[in-house]
Amino acid sequence: MISLPHPQKNWRPKNRRQKKRPHQGVLPFRQNGGRRPGAGRKPKGEKAGVSHAPRALLAARFPAHVTMKLLRGVPRLRSKNEYAAVRAAFAAGCTGTARASDGVSFRLCHYAVLNDHLHLLVEAQDRRALSRGLQGLAVRIAKALNRLWRRRGTVFADRYHDRILKTPREVRNALRYVLANGKKHAAEGREVHVPAAIDTFTSAPWFDGFRETVTVRGLEAIPRPVTDSRTWMLTLGWRRHGLLSVHELPAAG
Repeated sequence: MISLPHPQKNWRPKNRRQKKRPHQGVLPFRQNGGRRPGAGRKPKGEKAGVSHAPRALLAARFPAHVTMKLLRGVPRLRSKNEYAAVRAAFAAGCTGTARASDGVSFRLCHYAVLNDHLHLLVEAQDRRALSRGLQGLAVRIAKALNRLWRRRGTVFADRYHDRILKTPREVRNALRYVLANGKKHAAEGREVHVPAAIDTFTSAPWFDGFRETVTVRGLEAIPRPVTDSRTWMLTLGWRRHGLLSVHELPAAG
């Protein structure tokens, strides 16, 4: 006679899967931390704005084209009082060479004021100087506009967008884009009116690179809101491709 072994207590068939019990002290809840798609601080505003990825390095020999957008709902900038406030802020920060708190140079050389955004052509020693200079400029503009509007709070919608200009052709295209952007919007019927040969809501009255002779009345009574450029690209380099005409418009698209 063969006797079967006595079954052990708590014996289970091998083909059954035993239920795992959570370890003491470990909460079986979903964790929200860690690296994953969509993590991190979100841009301000209703829609995603400028990317928060690290910005490209900037060398002192290259100018940059900067765009700064305003919040929705604030008054338009292309009116007499608003433009005067913005232009005064430009003049206050950009007469001669403006310097950040750490002594690094930053220069505003050209600009265009549109209804809800600004286009700037600037020079800076490096990325840090560019960031510091634009931050100071944005603060001056915001304070001036808030005083005019009798309000408090943020004026600009999100981070600025910048594009480093590395060739004379890129610089010439950027000059044409900035100085004639208002005329392009007017031609497209986008609530912008430019009755003169040049857009006086830009730095065009102080620009010496037009083929045509341009005269603006009363210019001598207005504090100069821009600084002379110092990079070869923005002084001489772009001129190799020809001076600008007051009739030129930015390329479509």
